[in-house]
Amino acid sequence: MTAYSFSPTLVLNADYQPLSYFPLSLWSWQDTIKAVFLDRVNIVSEYDEIIRSPGFSMKLPSVISLKEYIKSQKSPVFSRFNVFLRDKFSCQYCGALKKSHDLTFDHVIPRSHGGKTNWTNVVAACRPCNFKKGSKNTKEINMFPLIKPIPPTSQLLKNNGKNFPPNYLHESWRDFLYWDSELENTN
Repeated sequence: MTAYSFSPTLVLNADYQPLSYFPLSLWSWQDTIKAVFLDRVNIVSEYDEIIRSPGFSMKLPSVISLKEYIKSQKSPVFSRFNVFLRDKFSCQYCGALKKSHDLTFDHVIPRSHGGKTNWTNVVAACRPCNFKKGSKNTKEINMFPLIKPIPPTSQLLKNNGKNFPPNYLHESWRDFLYWDSELENTN
């Protein structure tokens, strides 16, 4: 395992905005170097680490921007992760903030009662609330989602993603991730 394996590169769109916030748009050092050689990206910032081959050396990029702008999808894909992100990783019945592996899908109108698996009928729920609700209707058990489930916009998911920083944040990424919020002073 090389030291480079722990040096992901933050990928920005051509407008210098991250392609996504959560999961953060990161590339491996191999994909980054390939994109540099194919002239598909601009190097914005670098690590101190140097990539070497017999006839070549360069600093490993820490931030790159795409040369061509990629338009974001108009409407987000319905997925478990996007439901959790829409619901800010919190149970929509008790409000508890959870890690994704501690959340489940809950059908507000149970499938056994004709409920569909879609944005307007699925919410994030912790296991105890999901177990308690079971296959009952919300009125039957008097458990209602804290926020009415709606289809999210890409912008909503992007904004929610800003609240859940990844485990690894390199110093050079800060200017591109949190331009509209105050950063904690780490000195």
